Amino acid sequence: MSVVKSPLPQQERKTVGDALQGSLVDLIDLSLLAKQVHWNVIGPRFRSIHLQLDEVVDSARAASDTVAERASAIGVTPDGRAATVAKTSGIDPVTDGWVKDGDVVSVMVNALDAVIARMRERIAVTDKPDPVSQDILIGITADLEKFHWMFQAENV
Repeated sequence: MSVVKSPLPQQERKTVGDALQGSLVDLIDLSLLAKQVHWNVIGPRFRSIHLQLDEVVDSARAASDTVAERASAIGVTPDGRAATVAKTSGIDPVTDGWVKDGDVVSVMVNALDAVIARMRERIAVTDKPDPVSQDILIGITADLEKFHWMFQAENV
């Protein structure tokens, strides 16, 4: 049952809703992972990476809110609960404890690789059923790819 009347037919709403839900989970997990390594980064590049991670966290949190609100707008209830995120995220978990700055960069490159690949799949499946949601996913993916590029440049 949906309290919100969707502008999309049921099958299209399911397809788009699944894409938005997957995006929501990955964005929440990306923000949590980035914050975790933000608190635990050590090494000579501590400050620059520490600040760069805050940018990722802020962007992922804002994007997750946009995605969740889009889901609600099309009559799909978003689920950002911790158990859902832990169960369905496509990001590998990070270890606990201090993390060397170079390892943080690798963690972020790998996490962004995973999220970007999944976001691009979601962009493809939302093309026909809902270009509005697709446009949102394209914009978010562009931001993620910018962060991906910046972290890769740190690995030189």
